Amino acid sequence: MTLVVFVLASIMVLGGGVGVVIMRNPVHAALSLVLTLFGVAVHFVAMEAHFLAAVQVIVYAGAIVVLFLFVLMLLGVDKVENLRIEPLAVQRPLAAVMGMALVGLIVAAVIDTRDAVLTGVGGGIDVAANTALAEEVGGHDANIRQLSDNLFSQYVFAFELTSVLLVVAVAATVLMTRKLPDRPDDGGGGE
Repeated sequence: MTLVVFVLASIMVLGGGVGVVIMRNPVHAALSLVLTLFGVAVHFVAMEAHFLAAVQVIVYAGAIVVLFLFVLMLLGVDKVENLRIEPLAVQRPLAAVMGMALVGLIVAAVIDTRDAVLTGVGGGIDVAANTALAEEVGGHDANIRQLSDNLFSQYVFAFELTSVLLVVAVAATVLMTRKLPDRPDDGGGGE
């Protein structure tokens, strides 16, 4: 059963990632990103990291993608840009070099840690010791409790002020970008 969940979630992640890259419409690409983020959340649930799965869905799939869509709609996705005209001629070759460098770093990291994982030597994690330490400190969810206590007691005013600031910023952005209706010419030169 775990293998089936892993395979299906991996198909979601990879399919959404490919959709982000190949979709021509930015809104469809953002929706493909939502599929990818939900696939990652399924992986978190499968690893019994329920808090991370909830944060993944609420923060990333909810707030961040809505912000992306808001910006896309604000900028106007109906305008067609000519992709053959490049403002910086060096950006595509530089992106290719950076991509190859990133792939090289990932391959080097996999090769470097492969022996440590197989032999158990090196930066291995002692799960039993970490679990015992978590139980000593305050239970399985001690970090979450401490975070919520700080957020909703000591820093509740700053938390709520930040939310009000974000709502005001969104409302101001909508008002600033709203097109006013054209006034009909009254025919006179005024008084």
